[in-house]
Amino acid sequence: MENPIMVVFFPSVSGFEPFGEHAVNASWIAVQELEKLGLRDDVDLHVYEIPVEYQAVQRLIPALWKKHSPQLVVHVGVSGMATTVTLEKCGHNVGYKGLDNCRFCPGSQCCVEGGPECIDSIIDMDTVCKRVSALELDVTVTISKDAGRYGMGN
Repeated sequence: MENPIMVVFFPSVSGFEPFGEHAVNASWIAVQELEKLGLRDDVDLHVYEIPVEYQAVQRLIPALWKKHSPQLVVHVGVSGMATTVTLEKCGHNVGYKGLDNCRFCPGSQCCVEGGPECIDSIIDMDTVCKRVSALELDVTVTISKDAGRYGMGN
């Protein structure tokens, strides 16, 4: 009899530290709750609280990718304007004008110099939204093409 092969899924989920008027960042609270609940036994979940600092993110995110080689990365954010769970289709690299928690803003207004203007998710967010909505949970899920930009004044 052959030994079964267990495929271990390596997702990485991050929330963010407090910033601006957010004394507690709900994204980090949500990620901690996910860690407590866990996923399946064959899922090696890694969770991180990400600093709201341009330069720290530029060092930390590539280091985490190198360390874990995740198959999926989910960054959970917070918005004072959101009224639903919002699935983002893309993340922006340009247009950052606000100061981070270190009171720094890149002069180029780019997170990653020379990087693409927008990074599109390879996940079909429209399908995810439809499937979650079909579950008839007590939550509204919507799609956005504008992930926003963190920092004060954005």
